[in-house]
Amino acid sequence: MTEEITQAQLKRCGYVAILGAPNAGKSTLLNALIGQKISIVSPKVQTTRTKILGIQVTAGAQIIYVDTPGIFQPKRRLDRAMVAAAWGGAADADRILLLVDADEGITDEVRVIVDHLKSTGRRAALVLNKVDAVKRDSLLGLAQALDSEGIFDTVFMISALTGDGTKDVEAWLIGQLPIAPWLYPEDQLSDIPQRVLAADITREQLYLQLHDELPYQATVETERWLDHDDGSARLDQIVYVQRPGQKAIILGKGGRQIKRIGERARAELERVFERRIHLFLFVKVRENWVDDRERYDAIGLDFNA
Repeated sequence: MTEEITQAQLKRCGYVAILGAPNAGKSTLLNALIGQKISIVSPKVQTTRTKILGIQVTAGAQIIYVDTPGIFQPKRRLDRAMVAAAWGGAADADRILLLVDADEGITDEVRVIVDHLKSTGRRAALVLNKVDAVKRDSLLGLAQALDSEGIFDTVFMISALTGDGTKDVEAWLIGQLPIAPWLYPEDQLSDIPQRVLAADITREQLYLQLHDELPYQATVETERWLDHDDGSARLDQIVYVQRPGQKAIILGKGGRQIKRIGERARAELERVFERRIHLFLFVKVRENWVDDRERYDAIGLDFNA
């Protein structure tokens, strides 16, 4: 009886890296597992720029998910920093989930990730996402092709958007984690600073409202966060772009576009932070921000990657 009680009281804790190609659904999966928005989501590829920790407490285990930028062939400094952040997130993880868009199949990016895992001797769980968009025969063929690579311990078929199958992933992970004390307070959901999450939420709205008009290099920083006595907060944020024409796109005619973006961002900020938010957006042109060490420090990327 004493042994049973002792075993029941043992806690599990560990890191789980979520790898995948851009737009595979990593951030959507993280948010579904945590049950709250931690990482931004948009149809634009390479939305996540740095590794983000999402923390889940379930069944006596604390699962620390590392949501990483999509892995692709880097061409610029920003690309290299993002890919380095992705591999860095996987390097010390206890377990790795490789998320593959079942509709896209084995793309060049997926092949790069599989080959890298092979060369480094790392194993992973294969998670096929968006399975509701694929015929069963094609899905089984994709699963068999990837499983034959010999690096996967198990295969899951899920829809991160609807949550179908995510509980199976969670249950498997609990049994895989080492017995260890929890590393974070029980009620903490992420290690991402509020200022950074707030900036990402506004950046998400830029993507959603402007679509392909928005330059990939645009970024957002929270310059000031001021808490008021009534429980509300004032946020001053700067949107950095590289050219005056990009600034004009974001502002829109008569400032209507930036007003719309601000309204949508403020509503999402209030939902996430559960408080009234006074949001003030400013757009600045900084031609070489993608080569500015200070900007990389602000978004948690390695300038020298």
